[in-house]
Amino acid sequence: MHPALSEIEKVCSMLVHKKLIYSKYDEVGIVLFGTEDTNNELTTEVGGYQHVVVLKNIKVVDGDIVEALQQLPRGTTDGDFLDAVIVGMDVLVKKFGVTNKGKKRVCLITNAQCQIKESDEGTKEEQVTTIAKQMTAHGIKMESIIMRGKLSQDANKGIMDENDRLLNIFSKETSTRLLYVENPISLFGALRTRNIALVTVFRGHLEISPKLSIKVMVYKKTTEEKFPSMKKYSDKAPPNDKFAKHEVKIDYEHKSSKDPDKVVPPDQRIKGYPYGPQIVPISSAEWEAVKFKPEKGVKLMGFTDSSNVFRHHYMKDVYVFLPEPGNTRAMIAVSAVARAMKEMNKVAIVRCVWRQGQANVVIGVLTPNLSDKENIFSVQPDSFYLNVLPFAEDVREFQFPSFTNFPASWQPNGQQLEAAANLIKTLDLAPHGQEEVLLPDFTPNPVLERFYRYLELKSKDPDVAVPPLDGTLKKITEPDTDLLLQNKSEIDSFCRSFELKGNPLKKSRRLLGGKRSFSNDEEVKGNITAQPANLTGNASVNVGKIGDLTPVQYFEALISRRDSPDWVVKAINEMKNKIFDLVEDSHEGDNYPKALECLVALRKGCILEQEPEQFNDFLKHLWNFCQEKNLPSFCEYLASKELTLISKTEAIDSENTDDKARKGFLVKSEPKVD
Repeated sequence: MHPALSEIEKVCSMLVHKKLIYSKYDEVGIVLFGTEDTNNELTTEVGGYQHVVVLKNIKVVDGDIVEALQQLPRGTTDGDFLDAVIVGMDVLVKKFGVTNKGKKRVCLITNAQCQIKESDEGTKEEQVTTIAKQMTAHGIKMESIIMRGKLSQDANKGIMDENDRLLNIFSKETSTRLLYVENPISLFGALRTRNIALVTVFRGHLEISPKLSIKVMVYKKTTEEKFPSMKKYSDKAPPNDKFAKHEVKIDYEHKSSKDPDKVVPPDQRIKGYPYGPQIVPISSAEWEAVKFKPEKGVKLMGFTDSSNVFRHHYMKDVYVFLPEPGNTRAMIAVSAVARAMKEMNKVAIVRCVWRQGQANVVIGVLTPNLSDKENIFSVQPDSFYLNVLPFAEDVREFQFPSFTNFPASWQPNGQQLEAAANLIKTLDLAPHGQEEVLLPDFTPNPVLERFYRYLELKSKDPDVAVPPLDGTLKKITEPDTDLLLQNKSEIDSFCRSFELKGNPLKKSRRLLGGKRSFSNDEEVKGNITAQPANLTGNASVNVGKIGDLTPVQYFEALISRRDSPDWVVKAINEMKNKIFDLVEDSHEGDNYPKALECLVALRKGCILEQEPEQFNDFLKHLWNFCQEKNLPSFCEYLASKELTLISKTEAIDSENTDDKARKGFLVKSEPKVD
């Protein structure tokens, strides 16, 4: 156990750090077992309980407890965790008696590798059952964290199995949370360092139909943990005043723009909302009248296949729907619906309004969550998980070209696919027969944990430097170096399978065809049938419009911008206008080559961005435009270059087959009439 004590010191200290922030009136005590010394009241009163030390009696959390947890003594004898549990219970009962039921907690951290001594009365199992009943009678909850992993390789398996059976009795007979952890990262997340109050989001009926409803209670299952709220601090208080709160109070005054010395009272102020060039004032009474005030309740909209609801559409937090406790009919109804949905692979779409007067409506998807207990009336009944779904305004549609539409030379070959598959297998975070790494339930937020640690150091020394990131937390933010070294051959094989080229920033790009100008017609024709270029290379160039000097280069940069989906449409429309201008302003065909370059760039851009009809419609419109403006020479010029529409092979959304794109609208000049 000694190799893991340094990590245990960190995680236990972190527990007290968080209590000092969020629950500063909580009381904590420390009991050690397997120590050389013995120091507990039960030894004096009834005898026994050797090598168990009450390091700190229960008291309100403070810095003294933090320091004690950071320097735990190393024991020299085997530890009996049952003796430690009994001593911990004795300390709690003597301190609180029968009060605070449900708020008393024993947290046991052990490797459970040392043999438990025989009981004087009955078997070990009977002794554990008696202890569990006493814990339940006094309203004491228990949390058992078993450190295993590399520590258990040389341990006696028989003793470990026996201890596991005893701990499982605690889990069955009491409200005990039993967890096995394999590594320091899991240990950091296993200990609940902060208890969140169980508050319902909604209590009411899940309405299946006007004549059928189920009584449910809704809780938040996951929500983002944020930094503790900072308070403004004032140093104006007398330095000798120990009771000074150093609070800062802020008052706001609204003054007239016409008369800066005149304060505008609240009844003369009104909010305004921008609408075009003007500000539209809306009073609070008008705003209340405009607000949508739906009726409180949860109503079923219908069912759909689970494949119709995409994971990337899940929004915000996750909620859990539980049947009302003690309501047998509700439990049976929830279980029946959940199991039927699971069997049919269905999910439910529901409309939720949590509170009366709530200004918004939530549309979500209910996913069945079946209990692993056979008895549906157990502590963990069948339930539903709710994920909020987006409305049309919430969805962000970013358009990216499909890999299937790229030329064969751009597609990965068999060797590359095999190298990628081997890389994925070797870097699997959940290998067969082992615990999954970075499980969400056991992986703490390294940013928050580092902040708590720094806050504790700052409370002792105002000038302390920010410490480096803890080694255990660093493993969460970076790839496992041991795993990378073990699989170096597969990683190197993957790298060798792909030709990697540098992409220097702010480097002047050549035109799409690879040349800045065309010297003859053959080069132009070759560029028309060339493979689509990688338009994302100009992503670092912040271009807002297409310039006159090098329009193709500007078009490439503009269409590759990904900060908004509007840039693709803007780039295509600007390039269309540029082509119109070049053709219309041409003198004796001097702008035709440049216009053709722009057409080639537009065609390739529309292929990559999966906008084939944008180009196809434009090419037809350009043909009609040249006929109307009496510019047949440009039509003849295009005909000589054999510019075609985009086919379905090049872009799946195209309405033209290969033959239709090549022959159905091959740009040809009309015969001259003598």
